[in-house]
Amino acid sequence: MSARPTPHPEQQYLDLLARVWRDGAVREDRTGVGTRALFGETMRFDLSDGSVPLLTTKRVFWKPALRELLWFLSGSRNIRPLVADGVHIWTDWPLAAYQKATGEAISRDDFEARILADDDFAARWGDLGPVYGSQWRHWPEYQDRGDGTHRRNVDGIDQISILVDELQNRPHSRRHIFTAWNVAELPDMALPPCHMIYQYFVNDGRLSGILYQRSCDLGLGFAFNIFEAALLVRMLAEQCNLLPGELVWMGADCHIYGNHASMIDEILSRSPRDFPQLRMLRRPDTIFDYRFEDFAIDGYDPHPAIRLPVAV
Repeated sequence: MSARPTPHPEQQYLDLLARVWRDGAVREDRTGVGTRALFGETMRFDLSDGSVPLLTTKRVFWKPALRELLWFLSGSRNIRPLVADGVHIWTDWPLAAYQKATGEAISRDDFEARILADDDFAARWGDLGPVYGSQWRHWPEYQDRGDGTHRRNVDGIDQISILVDELQNRPHSRRHIFTAWNVAELPDMALPPCHMIYQYFVNDGRLSGILYQRSCDLGLGFAFNIFEAALLVRMLAEQCNLLPGELVWMGADCHIYGNHASMIDEILSRSPRDFPQLRMLRRPDTIFDYRFEDFAIDGYDPHPAIRLPVAV
């Protein structure tokens, strides 16, 4: 009796899309668009062969995703570095805030041009609040002044530096965790973190990771989230003299927006193709010194892109 062929790992994503659209609870949401959602889903992706989970049933523009991850690791909370690199994925939120505050019907292109040209404008309107990178690298820390009051440490706690040190020196620890879910600062964020907790596990010289998402936009966000999480495993593994292991994805509220309905039949009609290979071209001194040109994606042959609107 012959063994059954191993399902393509992307089939997990396609099956979840189908189940959410068929069986998901119809829910209103903060955007007013509405979603269908299921709660508590898991996927697993083997990274040990050098592949990365870059979806093939629709083209994923992985270069902006890579730039976004490097931006997170820089600790920045302003869209200006992204805009300078031609990345627009975070612009909608500050643009909407500016339009609401001023009543000016400014286009995205004109808004971004002002972000790049005007330092004061960028500082005021390009700031997203203490979002992902700020929490990853500068989690608030307060020091006692000695008189019963406290002073905020400007640099804060660098969770990523601590993580790398712990992986290198205490690989079997159960505390290889970093998070962006800072309850006290959620109201100040342009968007509370969706991919909120990362945890890592070392075994037999291999590094595996878990990404927990409180909320996952399966139509748009997931493709970036899973690719960036895999990149991060590879970067951490390289910095800690480990090999890549497995990436586990855990989603709480897994949803499809109502205005993404056109995607479902199209993407489910497509067959997954081989995941591409990720090559690391340079090992920098620290995890914060990687540059865009240090990464190469080989063998990416996806189906055509599917354009979908962002719900803000």
